[in-house]
Amino acid sequence: MTLRLYGDRYSHPCREVIIFCKLNGIEFEEVYIRLSKRQQLSAEYREINPIQQIPAIMDGRFKLSESHAILRYLACAFPRIADHWYPADLYKRAKVESVLDWHRTTFPRGPGSYVFYSVLAPSVGLPLNSKAAARTEKNLIAALATIESVWLQEKGRFLLGSNQPSIADLSLACEIMQLEALDEKDRERILGPFKRVLKWLDDTKNVMEPHFEEVHLTLYKVKEKLQKQRITQSGRKPVLHSKM
Repeated sequence: MTLRLYGDRYSHPCREVIIFCKLNGIEFEEVYIRLSKRQQLSAEYREINPIQQIPAIMDGRFKLSESHAILRYLACAFPRIADHWYPADLYKRAKVESVLDWHRTTFPRGPGSYVFYSVLAPSVGLPLNSKAAARTEKNLIAALATIESVWLQEKGRFLLGSNQPSIADLSLACEIMQLEALDEKDRERILGPFKRVLKWLDDTKNVMEPHFEEVHLTLYKVKEKLQKQRITQSGRKPVLHSKM
């Protein structure tokens, strides 16, 4: 029976699960749960995930939610998944788990919150909140500094000094990609000082092509829409940029 994956590509946890499946040849049926239409709150979806969040999967009769748990499950349940994604070695796996746990406890107050308060809030009928944006920016900068100084090591291209990506690289990269919704000046201001983070992000994108870019097309469309809105509001003519 084909794996069913419930989600919305506007959500970065959904994108990371989709990318993992595509990279590893896992066949799946993508079931769209539109956040903009609040479909995650429907009675039908509650049967899949009582917490009513995305993503979720159904593998036969087995149901599972939470993107990190799903990535762990997929890495173990499907054959021929390369060991570097979720190492069998106890010590290496524990290190990957440490990044995943840090990610969930620290980064939700980072890119997603900053982008929401600074540019996306009006899309759900809320005003921009400069005070909240400033507060979450401090958390974001601190988190990026931790990635730069702790999780990235000089001996490897990826997190924890590895030469191949793990599910932690995939998940964290998809979260940082939320910053693509910002204008170029703001994104450069935040990410520019973190050269090792930028290099790691580029390496992660490149090793996961073409699927990383393809799945993030939804985010790029949001970026284009926001850019057009800024141009309209400022009264300036658009400036064409090559895609990053």
